[in-house]
Amino acid sequence: RIMRPDDANIAGNVHGGTILKMIEEAGAIISTRHCNSQAGEPCVAALARVERTDFLSPMCIGEVANVSAEITYTSRHSVEVQVNVMSENILTGAKKVTNKATLWYVPLSLKNVNKVLEVPPIQYVRKEQEDEGKKRYEEQKLDRLETKQRNGDMIFPIISPEPHTVGYSQSSLIHLVGPSDCTLLGFVHGGVTMKLMDEVAGIVAARHCKTNIVTASVDAINFHEKIKKGSVITISGRMTFTSNKSMEIEVFVDADPFVDESRGRYRAV
Repeated sequence: RIMRPDDANIAGNVHGGTILKMIEEAGAIISTRHCNSQAGEPCVAALARVERTDFLSPMCIGEVANVSAEITYTSRHSVEVQVNVMSENILTGAKKVTNKATLWYVPLSLKNVNKVLEVPPIQYVRKEQEDEGKKRYEEQKLDRLETKQRNGDMIFPIISPEPHTVGYSQSSLIHLVGPSDCTLLGFVHGGVTMKLMDEVAGIVAARHCKTNIVTASVDAINFHEKIKKGSVITISGRMTFTSNKSMEIEVFVDADPFVDESRGRYRAV
């Protein structure tokens, strides 16, 4: 689709979160198609993890984004998808690769959202492709477990912080989850969450350096818990490192399902 002013920052560069949302949508479409390709319970593919992705070149207002997705590995209960993003200047015909991303999805039953269904296997061109995919699968499982153990970390507001300190630039965004944010199962799209995370990280970066900023890369994002429609989510970001030309920012997403009094606030992403 063509990039419009509401997709970009004040300098005309498309937000990283806008691109991440398109990447996730492409992955969700192809994963859901594959998981419903055989007879059985109907399901929707839910995002479980995004591997590190680099923004190789900026995309600008007026350019056309072409997003393509391919399934590269399936385990019993998950799907690995490789997504490529190409930008096209339709005035000159120039094309360039802007992003490459790897995402993991799990199929959730439409009848029971807590039931993970089995994934139909794919045919590999070479045996080595399956072995390499299995290795990536095991590595991401270990990393997800490691980040889950850090889910107690919190970001607390600081009163009258000094300029250029972590507390000075840290930011939070509160969002009420509505129907347009959600999948057929009534849970938030992973792409919507990532877009909000990128917005908060951008605010932190801009507050710290007082200039226009762009997203350069995203480390692995782990989706530990589903976020239900009607929940209030708090997206919090803080600076964790600065170099001469870049800033590293950590982002947490906490969900407060206040329509469901049986459960308290929890760390979702």
